[in-house]
Amino acid sequence: MTSLDKPTDQGTTDQEADSRAVTEAALFEAFGGVRGMVETVVPGLLFVTIFTINKDLHMSAIAALAVSLVLVAVRLVMKDTVKHAFSGVFGVAFGVVFAMMTGNAKDFYLPGMLYTLGLALAYIITAIAGVPLIGLILGPVFKENLSWRTRNPGRKKAYTKASWAWGLILLAKCAILFPLYWWADTTQFGWVLITLKIPPFLLAVWLTWVFLAKAPTPIDVFAEMEAAEKAEEERKAAAGQHRREV
Repeated sequence: MTSLDKPTDQGTTDQEADSRAVTEAALFEAFGGVRGMVETVVPGLLFVTIFTINKDLHMSAIAALAVSLVLVAVRLVMKDTVKHAFSGVFGVAFGVVFAMMTGNAKDFYLPGMLYTLGLALAYIITAIAGVPLIGLILGPVFKENLSWRTRNPGRKKAYTKASWAWGLILLAKCAILFPLYWWADTTQFGWVLITLKIPPFLLAVWLTWVFLAKAPTPIDVFAEMEAAEKAEEERKAAAGQHRREV
């Protein structure tokens, strides 16, 4: 190894480390990080805990909805992004409506299960169609928008793999939950569902990170547009200067 090789290797290592760090930050932003996971779990956990203790559907549902609203209020007070908390409120609200309408506490979880199934199918169908959903979600976060579709085939391949991973993991989760929805009692079903909230999600996020960390660097289309605008302004300024000199 020559003296020139070492800086090159170090530079490559630094670039890989930077790429991994950017990928981690983007995934945290897109999926809400630890706080987003907590906000996803807490309302359902409260519901099943209260129902396990007193079998009171109304109290369990109201408590779950109330805590989800509190989580949104906390984010608003802290002037933080509320998209993850709001999605939790809508999910809990639909669950409360279903459970109240049918009088069956297990129906509190049904909207979320149907959403999970639909999302699993969406990941798989878009991956087959060549427009992987995870790329549509993360493209704006990486400031590459849809450039990966035609200009960065390595990233398109990584997004396709990640979408397949998400789809299959969520389908496996559904394959466990839907039979239990019919066979298990409400308390057992609730605790199994809460247990399966985080691990599949973490597995899918980790696989996404693995695929993207090995993929080519995203093309920053926003930086390209800014550079093009700056070049155009400079061209116009130069043309104006030339006319004045003439």
